[in-house]
Amino acid sequence: MVTALWIAGVTFTIWVLSCLGMVLFARRLPPGLLKDLLEFLPACVSTARALRKDPAVPRRAKVALLIAVLWVLSPIDLLPEFLPVIGPLDDVVAVVLLMRFAARSVPRPLIEAAWPASPRLLILMLDGRRRASAA
Repeated sequence: MVTALWIAGVTFTIWVLSCLGMVLFARRLPPGLLKDLLEFLPACVSTARALRKDPAVPRRAKVALLIAVLWVLSPIDLLPEFLPVIGPLDDVVAVVLLMRFAARSVPRPLIEAAWPASPRLLILMLDGRRRASAA
């Protein structure tokens, strides 16, 4: 019993240290696609949380935003997270589709005010590649 607790404690400590290491290394990344990908899902979750509290956001948009947050936080995925590159892909696709659905009924200035990351990422998510390259 003591050995199992010790192994669990060591495993948890290694996991926490690796998460901290990833956060520290991610902050040092140069601007580009990899840094954008690391910012994207947390930015979507914080935007969805902020918009869910806003009374100007319609109920159907709030439901879509809640589903997006729950999808990202859920440990159950269509594609397992441990698969390289495609692991988080189902999260990204689901969040983009749900955020685009919600954005149809939410005033654009509200979304822009709630978005914590690069505005280029928001334009890319909501308007697609054509408008992002023009901006």
